[in-house]
Amino acid sequence: MLSTVTSAVIAAPAAAEPSPLAPHTAEIIVGLVAFTLLFLFLRAKVFPMFEKAYADRTAAIEGGIKRAEEAQAEANAALEQYRAQLAEARAEAARIRDEAREQGKAIIDDLTAEARETAARIIARGEEQLTAERQLVVTQLRSEIGRLAVELSERIVGESLADEERQRRVVDRFLDELEQSQSSGTAR
Repeated sequence: MLSTVTSAVIAAPAAAEPSPLAPHTAEIIVGLVAFTLLFLFLRAKVFPMFEKAYADRTAAIEGGIKRAEEAQAEANAALEQYRAQLAEARAEAARIRDEAREQGKAIIDDLTAEARETAARIIARGEEQLTAERQLVVTQLRSEIGRLAVELSERIVGESLADEERQRRVVDRFLDELEQSQSSGTAR
């Protein structure tokens, strides 16, 4: 076919001079055939590749947007979870501080009570020792006063009061009278 078109193109200039503005019929036919072949080739092979690339690009963009929205949603969820954990941690810290304060107060109260008990025991022990020492001093003073009274009586009376039983009765009677005179003097 190409040979007929080519021979027609070559024979055409010999007949009449065509117009420089009007194309030759053979050129129009060859151009239409070439355009049709090119169009069919592009439609069969190239346009599907462009459509596929366009669809892939559209899917990638839409998928990217969707992934970005999902990532944003995950980030927001993680942020909310972080805030909730932070609030929970703050509440836990406040609870631990309150427990520590209560435990500290309980320890201080326990130590104060223990110190008071210890002080009370020390005071009681001191009072017991003081009472025992007082009793000892009173007993020693009675015997010393008795001995001194007997010596003084022996000097005044001029006779010996060697009998123990008699000395004891005299001293006891003297001390009883002395205590009675002091208690009657205190009562007034």
